[in-house]
Amino acid sequence: MEENGTDMQTESEQCVYECARQKLENLLNKSMKIRMTDGRTLLGLFLCTDRDCNVILGSAQEFLRTTDSFSQAEPRVLGLAMIPGHHVVSIEVETESLQSQGL
Repeated sequence: MEENGTDMQTESEQCVYECARQKLENLLNKSMKIRMTDGRTLLGLFLCTDRDCNVILGSAQEFLRTTDSFSQAEPRVLGLAMIPGHHVVSIEVETESLQSQGL
């Protein structure tokens, strides 16, 4: 009976893993805004992550002000950027309408 319980737990863990993986795959190449502990905000395309929650953004831009109005801040173009997971405060996925407006 313990084997069945172990098998069911393994299947359950596998389902959770697959669901999480699918969610991450759906975010690939989506525009993301990542706020960091030092107040900077990075905007770029989500390329990958790892077990430590490090994030790789492509075509990344850095904004020094923590404001929702990016037009006030002068961005710095970074290109490919790696954000250590322990520096991430929040992650927002930009909507398609915001992308079409050039933000």
